[in-house]
Amino acid sequence: MAPPLSDRGDHRPAAKTPAEVWVVKEGRGQPRSDQLATEEPLEIRLLAGRAKQTVAVTMRTPGADFELAAGFLFGEGILHARDEIARIAYCLDAEVPSDQQYNIVNVSLRADALPDLATLERHFYTTSACGVCGKASLDALRVRGCPAAPPGPEVSADLVTSLPDKLRQAQGIFETTGGLHGAALFDAHGDLVAVREDVGRHNAMDKLIGWAFLDGHLPLANHIVMVSGRASFELLQKCLVAGIPIFCAVSAPSSLAVMVARDFGLTLVGFLRGERFNVYTGHERIRLSVLTSSSSA
Repeated sequence: MAPPLSDRGDHRPAAKTPAEVWVVKEGRGQPRSDQLATEEPLEIRLLAGRAKQTVAVTMRTPGADFELAAGFLFGEGILHARDEIARIAYCLDAEVPSDQQYNIVNVSLRADALPDLATLERHFYTTSACGVCGKASLDALRVRGCPAAPPGPEVSADLVTSLPDKLRQAQGIFETTGGLHGAALFDAHGDLVAVREDVGRHNAMDKLIGWAFLDGHLPLANHIVMVSGRASFELLQKCLVAGIPIFCAVSAPSSLAVMVARDFGLTLVGFLRGERFNVYTGHERIRLSVLTSSSSA
């Protein structure tokens, strides 16, 4: 049974914030109304028995906050099954001002005591830009017992090149603000399953995986993830933990992202733009019409 959720409220901050801007073109200025991607802090708290502890604060775009909290906790190895959660709710503590209650999410556990948080791989404070990098490592993933990716689906190059346009078309808030990262889940036929947006690419991925975690869809062994930015270690880690064998990004991967993909059998696609892309690892899952070997000039 899924944990009770309460993700609605009259005073919840919106994902978009109106703004007045001056548009300057050829030296002439003109006022115009605009929409900005909202960026506000979200504090994630764990509650068990009489204990309560803040485990992360991240700058995020409001919306799908419970999915973000659940995805973060699952990705960091604090939660393993949705049945561990008794309830997810916004903070209703009397000492918290009403306009801040929707920036604090309480995740209440069924257990009587908090789990060991010593292995939390992200620091107490994370940013929307890139998180606190360096604490997590390949060794940490091995210690956690993360299994290698399953054989997974084989997909055509044409299917892969169709994904960026499908992601952009599904990004509703990006269309009006131009300021959000997107993470989309596709099935092996290239059909969109779910998409999430956020000012932080890690948050967008947490929201996507949190949705799958809370709805009981994990592992996602026959699926593909497409992200709007670059491929980082943390994003590949989240992909691995969720059991997704194919990761695609419109931009470049980092060296550590490639190492994770190689060591755990993931297919990593980068620089996916137009009809061209690079396959850094796991090329056996990409079906090509022609494969030519390199030759010297």
